Amino acid sequence: MASRKMGKIPQAFRRVAAQSPASTLLKPKTSSALQAEKAPPPVPHWQRQKKFSEKRPVAENDFAAKSPSLIFESANLSDAKSLFNSFISSTRDAPSEASFYNSILQSFAAVSSIQDSIFFLNHMVKKHPPFCPNRFTYHILLKQACSSADEESLSGVHNVLNLMTNSGFPPNQVSTDVSARALCECGREEHAVELVKELSTKNLLPDTYTYNFMVRHLVKNRSVSSANSFITDMKVFVINPDLVTYTIMIDNVCNTKNLREAMRLLRVLSEEGFKPDCYVYNTIMKGYAHLSQGGDVLGVYKRMLDEEVVPDHITYNTLIFGLSKSGRVKDAKKFLQVMTEKGHTPDAITYTSLMNGMCREGDALGALALLGEMEWQGCSPNSCTYNTLLLGLCKGRQLNEGLKLYEMMKKGDIKLETGSYGTLLRALCRQGRVAEAYEVFDYAIESKSIPDIAAYSTLESTLKWLKKAREQGLVV
Repeated sequence: MASRKMGKIPQAFRRVAAQSPASTLLKPKTSSALQAEKAPPPVPHWQRQKKFSEKRPVAENDFAAKSPSLIFESANLSDAKSLFNSFISSTRDAPSEASFYNSILQSFAAVSSIQDSIFFLNHMVKKHPPFCPNRFTYHILLKQACSSADEESLSGVHNVLNLMTNSGFPPNQVSTDVSARALCECGREEHAVELVKELSTKNLLPDTYTYNFMVRHLVKNRSVSSANSFITDMKVFVINPDLVTYTIMIDNVCNTKNLREAMRLLRVLSEEGFKPDCYVYNTIMKGYAHLSQGGDVLGVYKRMLDEEVVPDHITYNTLIFGLSKSGRVKDAKKFLQVMTEKGHTPDAITYTSLMNGMCREGDALGALALLGEMEWQGCSPNSCTYNTLLLGLCKGRQLNEGLKLYEMMKKGDIKLETGSYGTLLRALCRQGRVAEAYEVFDYAIESKSIPDIAAYSTLESTLKWLKKAREQGLVV
């Protein structure tokens, strides 16, 4: 949208940009680079792995697939029995498929207690003998028993597991998956670990899907130590972590800024005989980048090359972001060139990261020049790009150039972000251009850039600052 509405950068704007040496950062695109740009990006290894690590085949969970024929709004067992009796007596040639009745049972289970659901199932079988419960019928009850966040024990779950055995459907590996997922999803991770270990002693071992699902929930909602303990305990049953397991762990500890643990896991991963892939390295790099630790970002990149892992587009974007954020813009510019030489086309994220770093260093005009370079390379700026540059120009005392950029944003219906809005207001008021500040306020309201209350509050605080500064003779 931005490229269609924004059009070309005005010539007057280009003249200011051309004064900066940053306009020669990149060479024109080669034919091979253009061809690479048109090709669809490959699906990352992690995306493929993640899809299979979280979900079992749909067929094994189809007890919940059909829409219920009856909707129960009351948890009253007597009402449910009456409604079922009425439904059966008024329905000619009622289906005999178990899935039809499973959907009815599931509808009642959604509002009732587990004990009443069992009573209702017994009533359904007695009232309509053609209905023969199957394994999925009992998995509905199993899931219900596990889904109560208020339960302080696994007694209800054990009751259903015993019922399954007595009914001729002893628990299997899918039963382990159903119960583990239901327990984790309602916050009962400790019970999930307890049950999975108990079932494992009965040779009902979790498969890869269940195992990695458990690890993900533990490291995300409990602690790294609880996930590590689970991994250690499951090794007794000859169930070992795989590359996906370690990737899940690294991804989550990086999100919590625990980079020391991420590096430890990286060592463990290698010791276990797995080769870290590009996603793993990118994840750790991103963690260091957000902490503004450019040296560590570069260190992970070098280790990646030493391990002969080929960097991808995200690697270079993360590297440029991390170096720019930590004040190493000169190094970031070098990798912009390396990126193109390796066949990766810089995008709006790449350029915006570099612009942000340049503005932080006080080189707002250099960042402005990069905007022209960006267009020359055929890359369309986005809202973040414009707001980053507007913020940098206003902070860098380049208000006139900032206002030119602001006019371009208005023509393109680009919304102001909170930071750039407030900085532009203060820059205008600092020069006594209050009428223009009100116009910016009007645009922020009309374009719904930020909530009205925030827009009013920022304007009010800016005008108060201006009044006080005038009284102290700081501004005219």
